[in-house]
Amino acid sequence: MKPETIAIHGGYEYDPTTKAVAVPIYQTVSYAFDSADHAAALFNLEVEGFRYTRISNPTTAVLERRVAALEGGLEALCVASGQTAVYYALLNVAELGSNIISVPQLYGTTHTMFAHLLPSQGVHVRFAESDHPDALEKLIDDKTRAIYCESVGNPAGNICDIEKLAQLAHRHGLPLIVDNTVASPILLRPIEYGADIVVHSLTKFLGGHGTTLGGAIVDSGNFPWKEHAARFPMFSQPDASYHDLVYTEHYGRAAFMGRCRSVYQRTIGAALSPMSAFLLLQGIETVALRLDRHVENGRKVAEFLRDDPRIEWVNYAGFPSSPYYNLAQKYLGGRACSLMTVGLKGGFEAAVKFHDALNLVTRLVNLGDAKSLACHPASTTHRQMSPEEQLIAGVRPEMIRLSIGIEHSDDIIADLDQALNAAI
Repeated sequence: MKPETIAIHGGYEYDPTTKAVAVPIYQTVSYAFDSADHAAALFNLEVEGFRYTRISNPTTAVLERRVAALEGGLEALCVASGQTAVYYALLNVAELGSNIISVPQLYGTTHTMFAHLLPSQGVHVRFAESDHPDALEKLIDDKTRAIYCESVGNPAGNICDIEKLAQLAHRHGLPLIVDNTVASPILLRPIEYGADIVVHSLTKFLGGHGTTLGGAIVDSGNFPWKEHAARFPMFSQPDASYHDLVYTEHYGRAAFMGRCRSVYQRTIGAALSPMSAFLLLQGIETVALRLDRHVENGRKVAEFLRDDPRIEWVNYAGFPSSPYYNLAQKYLGGRACSLMTVGLKGGFEAAVKFHDALNLVTRLVNLGDAKSLACHPASTTHRQMSPEEQLIAGVRPEMIRLSIGIEHSDDIIADLDQALNAAI
């Protein structure tokens, strides 16, 4: 099925008991066992079924199947937030003393995780000088366990050459992990270009309404964990914490996801609530329609800002002058994302005045909402970074990040115009 159809029907036919067409909300913590033997079989992973909602839930399972299908993956795990998804995905391949190689253009909280939290737990993250594959390759050594990037950087707006990064990773026996939040599977499916693991903040474009936190990890099922057992012994050696289960033997191609759910979701427990899963499913049903309008409005706003003398620069991959224009043609089908950054003449002070003068466009730090949104990254999402780190990540003092929504484009532009008048 095409993505537009998967978004509505993927992972669900109807409830077998009630024949409900809408996905039911299974607002329950636990599930009854037929007998002690049945319970043992469930905990031994010998039979399919549900044990405890921290591990899996029927409503969440539909969301997982739908997201996996949208991304063209084998399986998915949905968790409490996008940050949880990133954290679990990396913990699942790393161990004490290992390292991850990352592009420098990252969401601010991801950068904090990489620069401070993971190193405190014995996993070092090495930031490349740029998103070019050569810059990442020179950092790889025998302790490296993954290469990480955002398909479209937030807020930098850079587009990573996923195919080349995948080739680089696989040449060194490593998985490529891609955060596809900004592009969404409607514009880009990284697995089709060789990515092994895809992570999402479902809170953003897939949920689409700014109401519900959620994250997802999608396993392509393509990385040969058993073939690289020396680098990833956790998949091919008995797991003492789970009655000596060997994940590659038990789960086959789904070894990554089986271990992620059995080890991290089961023991850390950042579970997505069934109600949140239901709300995210409602958002996903209209994601293709919304993305059409997001993209159209984003182009109109970018063109208005590019031609305005009060604007110093516009970072928008849909312009032929953008260094990422060719990659936008290849990976996004020429449909540049509605996330963009602009620099105002007048620097930091003008950017703050513009930000504060917005009326229709909402000031906050989310993106991918049906509503148009704005933030000043240097003051908010990337405030914890040094000025040098901000510049490497693509954050400048005069920069405003805009997430263009699905209102009428004339109204969005009118609000931007009056805010520019107030600022300059």
